[in-house]
Amino acid sequence: MTKEAARPATTEPILLTDALGSFDALWSPRIMARVNDYDVRVAKVHGEHVWHVHENTDEFFLVVDGALDIDLRDGTTGQDERTVTLARGAVFVVPRSTWHRPRSADSASLLLFEPSGTSTVGDAHDPVPDHVDATTGHALTR
Repeated sequence: MTKEAARPATTEPILLTDALGSFDALWSPRIMARVNDYDVRVAKVHGEHVWHVHENTDEFFLVVDGALDIDLRDGTTGQDERTVTLARGAVFVVPRSTWHRPRSADSASLLLFEPSGTSTVGDAHDPVPDHVDATTGHALTR
């Protein structure tokens, strides 16, 4: 299959609210569109994801609704941790090779940019809990 054949249909505008309203699964992103070789994904989250790392790519987060905490670990020692808190409308980029764990005490909705084919659990990760979908994204159904 060519990349063009796998490209989601984007011949009409897509409202974020419609995209987010089209599914209920948590930690299971949907691909809204592709920009060059990047997926534009939306996700609903609640609770904790899994500690993971993307060795060769940054990860872009925009909080559409709710709030998101992202725990970060120092990439060189793996010991020093800090947390960034993203309110509605906040943007944050997790740099490549940074171990991180997104989490939300309440429900949140996210917009993500990642290279197409990027796994939601990265290149390396802790054991994946049942509530986390290890995927490269699902097609958005409207």
